[in-house]
Amino acid sequence: MSGTPDDIENHCQDYEAKIRNAGGVDIQLLGIGRNGHIGFNEPSSSLASRTRVKTLTLETVEANAQCFEDQAQVPRFCLTMGIGTICEAKEILLLAEGSAKSQAIRDCVEGPVTASVPASFLQIHPQAKVIIDNEAASLLERKEYYRWVYENKQRVSDFLKQG
Repeated sequence: MSGTPDDIENHCQDYEAKIRNAGGVDIQLLGIGRNGHIGFNEPSSSLASRTRVKTLTLETVEANAQCFEDQAQVPRFCLTMGIGTICEAKEILLLAEGSAKSQAIRDCVEGPVTASVPASFLQIHPQAKVIIDNEAASLLERKEYYRWVYENKQRVSDFLKQG
């Protein structure tokens, strides 16, 4: 996707067509914003949204300011794959680290599925995996259970093979 196309609407539609023509996205790699956004789908983004222009929240603009010498250069909007587009990926991997992401991870994993936390849609995706460090996991109420599941993954696999 180009960040500066001549015709934004057609560019977004062409991008969607390219994904379809390629047979879809096999693996979608995501990060998560402190407010639960993914791919710049800010809170209130439709869970059915497609590739489009999105206005960034002030929080996201401020978080991205560290990448720019001049505050005036920080983008206020962007092109992004929509949540509906992302959700069609065959597998999704969400990566996060650090305590600054702990509330977003808790809301994503254990909160309700809501447009207020765009990453929460991962709860209903059949092949979504969340890969985080201990700091990002610090607010999860069921973190010990998740760790237990991970540690016993091979036993479950062996059990299923026994049929």
